[in-house]
Amino acid sequence: MTESPTKHHYLLQGPLLVRNVIWNLLGTGSPLLVAFVSIPILIHRLGTDRFGVIALAWTLIGYAGLFDLGLGRALTKLVSEKLGSGRQEEIPELFWTSQTMMMALGLVGAAIFALGSHLLVYGILKIPIAIRSDALYSFYALAVSIPVVISTAGLRGFLEAQQAFGLINLVRTPMGIFTFAGPLLVLPFSNHIFPITVVLVAGRIAGWMAHLLLCFRVSSALAGELAVRPQHIGSLFSLGGWMTVSNVVGPLMLYIDRFVIGALVSTAAVTYYATPYEVVTKLLIVSGAVSAVMFPAFSLSSAQDRHRLGTLYRSTTLYLLALLLPLTGVLIAIARPGLSLWLGPDFSMHSYRIAQLLLVGTLALAVGALPFALLQGLGRPDIPAKLNLVELPFYAVALYWLIQTYGVTGAAVAWMLRASIDAGLLIVLAHWIGRNPSPQVAGLPVESVIL
Repeated sequence: MTESPTKHHYLLQGPLLVRNVIWNLLGTGSPLLVAFVSIPILIHRLGTDRFGVIALAWTLIGYAGLFDLGLGRALTKLVSEKLGSGRQEEIPELFWTSQTMMMALGLVGAAIFALGSHLLVYGILKIPIAIRSDALYSFYALAVSIPVVISTAGLRGFLEAQQAFGLINLVRTPMGIFTFAGPLLVLPFSNHIFPITVVLVAGRIAGWMAHLLLCFRVSSALAGELAVRPQHIGSLFSLGGWMTVSNVVGPLMLYIDRFVIGALVSTAAVTYYATPYEVVTKLLIVSGAVSAVMFPAFSLSSAQDRHRLGTLYRSTTLYLLALLLPLTGVLIAIARPGLSLWLGPDFSMHSYRIAQLLLVGTLALAVGALPFALLQGLGRPDIPAKLNLVELPFYAVALYWLIQTYGVTGAAVAWMLRASIDAGLLIVLAHWIGRNPSPQVAGLPVESVIL
């Protein structure tokens, strides 16, 4: 018997959404304290070249999601819609179908990455000869983590659709801490990159197991129906197709800069760039915490309570700006003395201007996260995806020219300009879609959408 869609109206209640945002902030923010302590130790013990490779490893683990073809995000939206429309009986088969697809894609991604690792280490990146072998085996270890990382994204997407952010962050917090503390556990025994990478991969596997157990806890029906239904493959891929473009191109534009720096300058220069980047872009924790909660809320409300969409979008945007705008201004002002106190005057001299430029771009990305989530929640993932496709060639040319002309600072300028333009266009396009509903959101009252 189909349940009434109003049964899940509580998933749109303000107190629950606020509580889940706080959970996300705690879960993603607390590892920063460990990073603050561990990064200087790692740089000192490993050296700038080895730490540069570790920074690339962190990036590659995060970027492994490109192989999921948007299925994790698509699963969140589809499960949210089924909760909103009272079709819960379809959720278990949708869950297992998506997991099967994501594990298969992860294995393909692992094979591709493993086959390309030798070219990356010996032909593309300027890694010193003395550590190339160590780096190569580390990249092979990273390949093993790709199926696990992709599957975990799907498990987390299922939990997000259920607004189970409290449970998610019971796992996310120790995983985030381990990302930075794990390498410290290896240092008493070795300063090689490979054992550090193995420890990081082991942490990801443990996190995958914990997410799977939480899914069973949230929905006992998952254990009772281990079914893969081909009819769900089309809906997952059709929705995930454009999300795939965003999943690939978006992170590519976020992270390609350090690989270009490694290729054109050196891995030591990656350290001067990646270290302030890892710190200042943690502001995205705030927008990420908000948009992660609002995306399933937008998706559910599109099926259940469409009049709430405009209120949700406007209020969260205003609160986000009120919080981040003054905070960004303060951080820009204290960037140089702050880096000097943390990592020393010499490091600060190389990196403080980079930090300031990245802070401006980070603020823009944070603001753009909400129209991005709204467009995807309304069933228009094609819009941000097409925007990314248009931006990529312009960004690549600007990045190459600015690095050749101004070095590492040029990379920060290119990143800031791209982020600012992207955010501005997302806001304008979200406003336009709200005033001119497309067939995907036809029937949604214009006055209830966005602006």
